[in-house]
Amino acid sequence: PKRQYYFMARCRELVRKEAESLGRPLTFFVTTFGCQMNARDSEKLTGILLEAGYLPAENEDADFVIYNTCTVRENANLKVYGHLGLLKHKKKSKPHMRIALCGCMMQEPLVVEKLKNSYQFVDLIFGTHNIFQFAELLARTLESRKTVIDVWEGTQEIVEDLPVERKYPFKSGVNIMFGCNNFCNYCIVPYVRGRERSRKPEDILQEIKTLANDGVSEIMLLGQNVNSYGKTLKEPVSFAELLRQVEQIEGIARIRFMTSHPKDLSDELIQVMKESEKICRHLHLPLQSGSTRILSAMNRRYTKEQYLELAEKIRREIPDISLTTDIIVGFPGETEEDFLETLDVVRRVRYDNAYTFIYSKRTGTPAASMEQQVPEDVVKIRFDRLLMLVQEHARRQTARFAGTVQEVLIEEVNKHDSSLLTGRMGSNLLVHFPGDASLVGSIRSVQLLECRGF
Repeated sequence: PKRQYYFMARCRELVRKEAESLGRPLTFFVTTFGCQMNARDSEKLTGILLEAGYLPAENEDADFVIYNTCTVRENANLKVYGHLGLLKHKKKSKPHMRIALCGCMMQEPLVVEKLKNSYQFVDLIFGTHNIFQFAELLARTLESRKTVIDVWEGTQEIVEDLPVERKYPFKSGVNIMFGCNNFCNYCIVPYVRGRERSRKPEDILQEIKTLANDGVSEIMLLGQNVNSYGKTLKEPVSFAELLRQVEQIEGIARIRFMTSHPKDLSDELIQVMKESEKICRHLHLPLQSGSTRILSAMNRRYTKEQYLELAEKIRREIPDISLTTDIIVGFPGETEEDFLETLDVVRRVRYDNAYTFIYSKRTGTPAASMEQQVPEDVVKIRFDRLLMLVQEHARRQTARFAGTVQEVLIEEVNKHDSSLLTGRMGSNLLVHFPGDASLVGSIRSVQLLECRGF
């Protein structure tokens, strides 16, 4: 951290000189693609840019534009290239403008090669493993007119105590681990985020205490698979035990976590959730497919029966829980019978919501070279059938709250109707109700009248 704060001071001086020559302050704009982990990383990038003397801008007309990229799907990459095409024209009229790219997409050598050859106007490229070096890389970029490229293949480093600028003053994500050891056959994440490494519990707890003292009432513990937290520590601590310790922190009213892998969800974790007064009654439990045969091809390491047994146990122990999931349609080799198995799980588990995806080939994953790719038109029809079933069950499930009074954390003024506020229940359901902006950030009792699904 000391080294990075040295470079932040250096950046401040460089930014001050450039601002003087332009006769105005320098501005920045951060765009986040992808998951909550990326969103949290972007808060760190923003914190460092503010420390370096930049002011936030509303759009990409800023002096420093950074894209924190996702690469889970090929489409995410195409979106970034599209944005870069627009930035190229902006930079021609503002030669002093600087453009940076970071995140998962930068961990792919072919992407970096393409950027070097076709997008030479990009000033800075770095990956997921050395994001803590951003101040140092920023200083190099400000001092040079050459493109700075610094992408690490992997790391065991976890650097604490760097600046963070949170999007919300009342809630925050907290990284508890980085990387993934699961290697599902459709997923690029372990290749771009690296192997699992857990933060020390004392560092996590200290961060949460600081957040609580700063007025944060809800935290979300983040990891690619939080259920395997602690396995890489010298003195292993289970995720359930970490939750017990987090619950003791005064000021934190709500605890959430993402994401859980079904194969690692322990009885101890279910018990901790059941007994807790702070852990939200919401569990995101990705299914991906209801067919044991397809689950095996995906390398998910559980069967349909094991998943159903786990869901039943969770519902038995925590009857008021809201279960949500992820489902992929059209994985290579999926037959109509396999798809019907997925529909069967949806009917039996009764999800409050499901995030449904059409399988797309991801270069660099084992699934991309698998035979029996399912025809597009077949996948589209299956996807629509799944979506209809998911929405039907979600409406039915969420309607159980109609006529009740529930605690809601008010997050913002409704984007479509300024007379309404939007908040979130512990179950993660969105709620819209009359109120004014002064209530944002508080937890209030709200009477629920009309259900419109998730």
